[in-house]
Amino acid sequence: MGFEKRDLDVVLVPSGLLIMFVYHLQLLYRYLHQPHTTSMGFENFNKLFWVRANMKGQDRNVGTCLQVISSNTSAATFLASVSLTLCSLIGAWISNTNNNFFVSDLVFGDTRSTTLAIKYISLLICFLLAFSCFIQSARHFVHANYLISTPSPSVPTRSVEVAVIRGCDFWSVGLRALYFALNLLLWFFGPIPMFACSVFMVLFLHYLDSNTTPLIEHEFDGRQGAKGVEQRVSEVAMAIHMPSHQN
Repeated sequence: MGFEKRDLDVVLVPSGLLIMFVYHLQLLYRYLHQPHTTSMGFENFNKLFWVRANMKGQDRNVGTCLQVISSNTSAATFLASVSLTLCSLIGAWISNTNNNFFVSDLVFGDTRSTTLAIKYISLLICFLLAFSCFIQSARHFVHANYLISTPSPSVPTRSVEVAVIRGCDFWSVGLRALYFALNLLLWFFGPIPMFACSVFMVLFLHYLDSNTTPLIEHEFDGRQGAKGVEQRVSEVAMAIHMPSHQN
């Protein structure tokens, strides 16, 4: 038995997904243990400075803080709506039995109904994961909104830090789910476009996720500089992977 075109899905699709998973596992390790080498860790470093400067500053501009948090909440809510809408469109596409474009000879790969069902389910899972992450991101931003607007100086700064960083982390995971969904979407046109997209996306994400900018030496209470806040960024990043007892 020779090598058929349907065998390309068995080779190229797992290879493309493996490349994506290995890259993101490596990125997760760097984010947790060397956050200054990633763009997310660098951004979280500046967000922690923003939180501390606004929580401990003499002249707190609560209105500006709430506008910043609200803009992030609106963006997360919008992407959650987009993800849910795409899930509905996939469901409508599946129910349309007259649509047979992806089972035609134009697609160079496996066009059997079983493989097509796996494609739909995988794409639907990615969009549902993105929807869940964006909803959780909006939830944490709303919680940070309540904490910042509380008219009391006894609100712990660490609670605001955790809420903001967790909201940003769920936002990042939601975006990664959309990146995986793009790969799976190209799988409908064959395993070759899907594999090529995986390789290109890893190279592109490596460029975007890498950070070479040195951390700015902010001072908190006149004592703590970049190294101390970098350690706090790592601590808060690890906190998102621990079970939450606030629900």
